[in-house]
Amino acid sequence: MLSGGSSQSGPATYFQRPSLPANTIIRFVPQQTAWVVERMGKFNRILEPGLAILIPFLDRIAYVQSLKESAIEIPSQSAITADNVTLDLDGVLYTRVFDAYKASYGVEDAEYAISQLAQTTMRSEIGQLTLDHVLKERANLNSNITVAINEAAQAWGVTCLRYEIRDIHAPEGVVAAMHRQVTAERSKRAEILDSEGQRQSAINVAEGRKQSVILASEALRSEQINKASGEAEAIMLRAQATAQGIEAVSNAIRDGREDAHGAMSLNVAEKYVDAFGKLAKEGTAVVVPGNVGDMGGMIASALAVYNKVGESQKKIGSGAGSGGDPSSPSEVGDRVVAAAQGKTGNVTQTVLEGFEDSRRTK
Repeated sequence: MLSGGSSQSGPATYFQRPSLPANTIIRFVPQQTAWVVERMGKFNRILEPGLAILIPFLDRIAYVQSLKESAIEIPSQSAITADNVTLDLDGVLYTRVFDAYKASYGVEDAEYAISQLAQTTMRSEIGQLTLDHVLKERANLNSNITVAINEAAQAWGVTCLRYEIRDIHAPEGVVAAMHRQVTAERSKRAEILDSEGQRQSAINVAEGRKQSVILASEALRSEQINKASGEAEAIMLRAQATAQGIEAVSNAIRDGREDAHGAMSLNVAEKYVDAFGKLAKEGTAVVVPGNVGDMGGMIASALAVYNKVGESQKKIGSGAGSGGDPSSPSEVGDRVVAAAQGKTGNVTQTVLEGFEDSRRTK
């Protein structure tokens, strides 16, 4: 990029300079190149690209500056981070000459000066960062080095376009530790993901069991409600049927129909016999009429009681206030009729009580 020289010998430079063009009076300057001309050892002018005429023996082309962007390789160097880790780094610096006069007379060797400045600046920036930040913030590191180089290189007529860190070499022990750290971190993430999966699975199973219990309880509740509704409806229907039957019997008795009287007498006799059949099963001490062995007589006695049903039914209203004998046949008949109509209690129990009252009276 930068080249120049004189007939006098100078100090050794970092870069080897190419030979300078000779003064042949007429010269053609290439594009993107600046030739610095000295006349009698003093700066005279800068030749622009194209035709140039020089005075023999007086004019001399002292420096040739390339105005193109060029890359300067920065050799590997050691740097210590803020956490005391030694790193070996190398990079590439991209520069361009914007002032040929300053590049020629502002510094002895611009490329060498810039390369040394890049190395020292990189060491300074690395020392402010830890190893993790050096690896993560390479872009910021490159930008900071470029800014620092441009601040010092303005007086040299050179601008630094960008700086790129090419390779970073850490000690083998540090690299092994980083590998173990990465492995541990990934193992940790895997275990966390595994535990999260098990946790979510347990939650899903619990939610499923909860929903199952809720649905089962709702189904049992609906079943019980339906069963209760059915039982209630059945009870209502049986009660209505019983009420209608009692009402029909009461209407038939009230109308005095002979068939109804006969049916009522037969029904009472059947219940009377059935009641005596159940007495022995319900207790050890039983009080029965004296003619219990005469089944025909028992039935005849029951029918005889109900032969007076029509007569007793007429006396129900008046007999309640007369205070008559409770063991008389008419009074027993009245109580049986009232039990049959659902006014006092069980018909069978009423008949038995009537027989017991008649027995005590005798």
